[in-house]
Amino acid sequence: MKADAASIEAHLAKVMAGDPDLPVIHGMRYAVSGGKRLRGFLVMEGARLHGVPETQAIWAASAIEVIHAYSLVHDDLPCMDDDDLRRGQPTVHRKWDDGTAVLVGDALQTLGFELVLDPACHPSAAVRADLALSLTRASGRAGMVLGQALDIAAESAKAPLTLDAITALQAGKTGALIVWSAEAGARLAEADPKPLTDYASALGLAFQIADDILDVEGDETTVGKAVGKDADRGKATFVSLLGLKGAKSRARDLVAAACDALSPFGDRAETLKQAAQFVISRDT
Repeated sequence: MKADAASIEAHLAKVMAGDPDLPVIHGMRYAVSGGKRLRGFLVMEGARLHGVPETQAIWAASAIEVIHAYSLVHDDLPCMDDDDLRRGQPTVHRKWDDGTAVLVGDALQTLGFELVLDPACHPSAAVRADLALSLTRASGRAGMVLGQALDIAAESAKAPLTLDAITALQAGKTGALIVWSAEAGARLAEADPKPLTDYASALGLAFQIADDILDVEGDETTVGKAVGKDADRGKATFVSLLGLKGAKSRARDLVAAACDALSPFGDRAETLKQAAQFVISRDT
């Protein structure tokens, strides 16, 4: 994961190397720096599983990382989650201002689609179009944006969300981009993505449950962002509905399901199985 993160970092630096000396560009570089790069890693590992060259996969991996970064920049704004820290550093709107943060997010979003549509990503225009279309659906009104909208609506709802409602919300807000990341290697290889879809659907939910657990058990310095906010807001989470023990048990069950979904790949999927274990054992 660290090796892939370094490759993605270098690729993004190269892509943005000739951009003008403006706050929005500095903000873009700032927003995509650091982080676990889990989504980019899933792209790279899925590509390796299907024999796709790294020189192609790096474009899709970089694309999902900038799309994810855009979502974080906008999510941190005062009109949404109003966060001061991200990855242990001041959020973009705190380091610059709200307007710059909006533009940074806008520019990162469009850069994501530029990257998957670049001919270097794949020689086939049809494959590039499939990547872009599926990324649009994962990140837009049927995916991540929908999840964000449901999350905002839940804050003013008269009754807390049920477990089923939270599961559906998180399938969009967190899960959709994780699913796309795992599928991208198969899409690049023009192969059936279903085993990786099933893997990532379980993984994405386990990831969110782990986040909810960190919000209760983690500390701000280690996690790199504010913790305890969900409880302060009286927000329904997997932990509030299942209890800490129940949430941990559910996360372990989801990881087991994710690993089972990889059975068609045999031992070649061992790294992805280890990644699933990492998701629920991480402290950031």
